[in-house]
Amino acid sequence: MDLRPGGPKFELMIVSWDWLKQYVQLEMPLEELTERLTMTGLNLDGVADVDGDIAIDLEVTSNRPDCLGHIGVAREISVLFHRELKIPLAHPQSIGQATSDVTSVQIECEDLCPRYFARVIRGAKIGPSPDWMQRRLKTLGIGAINNIVDITNYVLFECGQPLHAFDLDKLNDQRIVVRRPRDGETLVAINHTRYQLPREICVIADAGRAVAIGGIMGGLDTEISDRTTNVLIEAADFSPVAIRSTARKLNLNSPSSHRFERGIDACWLDWSSRRCCELILELAGGELLDEAAFSGTLPADSRVPVTLRFNQIPRILGIDITPSDTIDILTNLGLKQDGEPENGACRFEPPSWRRDLMRESDLIEEVARIHGYEKIPEDVNVPLQLSEKTHHDRVVERVRDALIGAGIFEAITLSFISEDEFELFTPRHDFPMLRVDHSSRRHENIVRQSLIPSLLKCRRENERRGSFDAQLFEISNVFLATEPGNSHAEPTMIGIISGNSFGDIKGVIETLAYSVNHSVSLTVRPCGIPQFVPGRGAEVFLDGICWGWLGEISRDVSDKLDLRDAVVVAELDLSVLKAVANLTPTYSERPRFPAVARDLNFLLDEDVTWQQLESVVHDVAGPLLESVSFGGQFRGKQIGSHKKSYVITINYRSRERTLTNEEVEQSQKSVIQACENKLGASLH
Repeated sequence: MDLRPGGPKFELMIVSWDWLKQYVQLEMPLEELTERLTMTGLNLDGVADVDGDIAIDLEVTSNRPDCLGHIGVAREISVLFHRELKIPLAHPQSIGQATSDVTSVQIECEDLCPRYFARVIRGAKIGPSPDWMQRRLKTLGIGAINNIVDITNYVLFECGQPLHAFDLDKLNDQRIVVRRPRDGETLVAINHTRYQLPREICVIADAGRAVAIGGIMGGLDTEISDRTTNVLIEAADFSPVAIRSTARKLNLNSPSSHRFERGIDACWLDWSSRRCCELILELAGGELLDEAAFSGTLPADSRVPVTLRFNQIPRILGIDITPSDTIDILTNLGLKQDGEPENGACRFEPPSWRRDLMRESDLIEEVARIHGYEKIPEDVNVPLQLSEKTHHDRVVERVRDALIGAGIFEAITLSFISEDEFELFTPRHDFPMLRVDHSSRRHENIVRQSLIPSLLKCRRENERRGSFDAQLFEISNVFLATEPGNSHAEPTMIGIISGNSFGDIKGVIETLAYSVNHSVSLTVRPCGIPQFVPGRGAEVFLDGICWGWLGEISRDVSDKLDLRDAVVVAELDLSVLKAVANLTPTYSERPRFPAVARDLNFLLDEDVTWQQLESVVHDVAGPLLESVSFGGQFRGKQIGSHKKSYVITINYRSRERTLTNEEVEQSQKSVIQACENKLGASLH
């Protein structure tokens, strides 16, 4: 493919009225044609008169790369208007000598280029292409260069397969090697720009150097010139993901890359190569060597059939389309009927150029658009069934209700952050950063591993606008470097930031946990996340499973963002909450007898945690225990260094009777004695 600067926009497919008539009869008015194409998915963007020809500008969706060539559009027209589709046979005459006698093709990176055809024409005469070809290309906005290059462009816009022509005599050893670039390798492309070639892209090389950027643009050194006599024609298939990545890395797009990114029909590679050679022999002369030099794996010649149940058409569309009409539409579109209809169903094998046809609903959509969406009445009764909320949806709804009820507002932030923002909170310090080469976000090109940095930025922006103490939460995915297919690569997290105290936010997440399961056990343990204030950070566990983190952000982090006040954050894994969720409400009788509350103030060593104290109380308080709650803590000179006091409130209740003071005191004595023996506590 050889397009010089100043070519057409690549988002649209421009087709020539005169050119289309080579493949299908166009007896209908232009307005009728464009309206029918629009109704079937090829939206009209405009028409223009170009020296007596009509340029029709069509929007082609990414799932229809087959319509990025005139033959594909003509195929749609032939089905819509019941016209014969005429495709050139492409049987060029060759001489007895084999192509493999003068050149070879070697692929060293089949993951980037799975197959490559090369044909050779000797003795071609370079000159201008004929007027009819120049007019057709001009209608598309393509300038004429020479007959060989114009032919490769012509075949591209004819069938959607990019091609490239090399001057065979300028290739070292007259051979083709498809490989990754070597360290420091560069290439001057036909646009006269030198590109530094990243190691992960695909290049076409000869015996010693890169001569083209695979699937995107050829090199200047081996381009067709007036002195060219021997031509090597490339027809290859490139990985769509690799082409998209290369185009972004190099900021280089072309009609070739546009098509390879969407996927070409590999079954038409040989046809497009033969068609190109046929036109070169006709317009530039020369001799075609026999057979193609080929490397790689040939594409599969068949696909898995898709079953269509005829009764699903009225269920989904609301109208009846007869089985015979359905079969006619699908076979006219190129699908092969696999056996006779049986039990109200029929199997169809999609053609190679329609990789988007994979399910029964895809076939029904094809039937609907060809039959005509306008034939479906507006008041048709389509059987509908209300979808039920999934377990995930119901848990997320509970989470939102609990957090909004706590006075926290929901935020939505971008998944991309900068490296500086990434370092604001790193709970998963063992995971490397994941960068995405993205042309529109050169600075913020790291996908986040935590929601907290983005929420901290939101709090800063609120403060700058005079809204202090913004309490925010977000429920969204984070992205972790892991093995392909690992379900934990994109965990959904709940991020919370607030200016309230550690204890307040711990209470919020306790409420959050109890909103999905009243009997769940929430515990915390100290953690060493470096962005937390020492001693004010914790891992949060739900029924013994790590749920996330909770802590106060250090002043070093706050100062980087110019935050005015201290901030407490929490980040929790939604999947853990989903695993313990019990969303079916259960009935429990309201207590008929009063509870009895008792407060105890224990003096403890600094290293004794609230969790340890609470656990001891639960173990020994007995069957009358209803709840244990934190009442406060104190540190100061009055109690000495390395000491603290916890106030604990214990509630007792019986469902059968009113408790006596003696019963409560007996339990209290057990609690005090156990805390003294196990924790070294003393009443304060």
